[in-house]
Amino acid sequence: MIRNSGITFEKTKKRTPRLGGAIQGGEILSDGDRLVVAYPFVGDEVGGSHISAVGLILALDRSTFEPLIVLHRTGEALENYLRERGLNFVVAPEVAVMSPRRSAGVAGNLSRSLDYIITTARLRRFLRENRVDIVHTNDGQIHATWALAARLSGARLLWHHRGDPNAFGVNTVAPVLANHIVTVSRFVQPTRPILPVSHKLSVLHSPFDHPALLPDRDACRSEFIREFDLASETRFVGYVGSLIDRKRPVRFVEAVHAFLERFPDFPLVGLVFGEPSPNLPNPEPAMLARAVELGVEDRIKMMGFRAPVEPCIGALDALLVPAINEPFGRTLIEAMLLETPVIATRHGGNVEAILDGITGFLVEPERPEAFVDPLEKLLMKPGEHRRISSAARANALTKYGTDTHVQGISQLYGRMAGRRSRNAGIRTTAL
Repeated sequence: MIRNSGITFEKTKKRTPRLGGAIQGGEILSDGDRLVVAYPFVGDEVGGSHISAVGLILALDRSTFEPLIVLHRTGEALENYLRERGLNFVVAPEVAVMSPRRSAGVAGNLSRSLDYIITTARLRRFLRENRVDIVHTNDGQIHATWALAARLSGARLLWHHRGDPNAFGVNTVAPVLANHIVTVSRFVQPTRPILPVSHKLSVLHSPFDHPALLPDRDACRSEFIREFDLASETRFVGYVGSLIDRKRPVRFVEAVHAFLERFPDFPLVGLVFGEPSPNLPNPEPAMLARAVELGVEDRIKMMGFRAPVEPCIGALDALLVPAINEPFGRTLIEAMLLETPVIATRHGGNVEAILDGITGFLVEPERPEAFVDPLEKLLMKPGEHRRISSAARANALTKYGTDTHVQGISQLYGRMAGRRSRNAGIRTTAL
């Protein structure tokens, strides 16, 4: 690992690339008339961006598009996720993967520059050899690592932004290098782009599968009651997502405490589903320490990562989303589709997903006690729970679906490449 100013480069081990491409019916397709779209990933984790991208890849029309999934690291979480879904991949060339780190002075800057030149040259060659038409990047490390190589190779670059609207990359690099920028919500659109981007900017919500059947809420709850030997009348609220500071998991603990402080005899337990991100500080010790400090350590259960997630969300009487700067949380929409009411902070992309008092509740951020009133309504008024959960599901079924997302991205691919897409049904000049 080489540390230097603003960037950390992690050398990937050299491996023999495997033939990839799309798998359809067990066969690798190689029709030269299709648009080849590369999807590079680091490979060390499976988060919301990976789930969304894989959902898109699985749903693409294989008569029009040939996906090429590229992993920098194999044998880790994303490879297993891809294999479970029957998707093949190729291994990236041995290059330096970029991620933000502290400055390491002049020597670090020189080392970074040399590594970036080598990385760009190798990835450019890789893209040309694989005749890639479009490079679709999905997170900060991959944007930084692949953007310049994509443009130098002659491919088009689709920059899919899912994070901070003030991020350096989407405001400085994307306006220059990206042929098109897609954001997952209006909230995360770049705030101060160095060049105008309105002509090449789209908002497309992430894809969501619509569950054909709803989980049996009583059965799901009973499983966790048995697991922890709890009283049969126990009710659950949940936190679902990565354990990272931006999602404010400590505030979840404080919200559970705030409710129990007002209703000390109510049999409420908070379930925390998720694991720390491998690239960010772990807030779990702070959560546990705060639970002990507030005297609710027996009311907070750390559940870790569990799959499938549907029975977990189905066991909850409410999903609490204390996050700030949330671009557009997947679990929020997944809960709505499963008729689990959501109480979320009035911040970030949450306000685009929830109609306050109709499809869920919005509360002031950084105020755990603000969760108490809406949670009281949901837990103690069955009619209110049914009203909110039914309206939320109906709204989510109408607004959020894989078909809408895939159609939107397919249209962009066709326009970017200057070709007629069977999905897009249009032909325009390249963006």
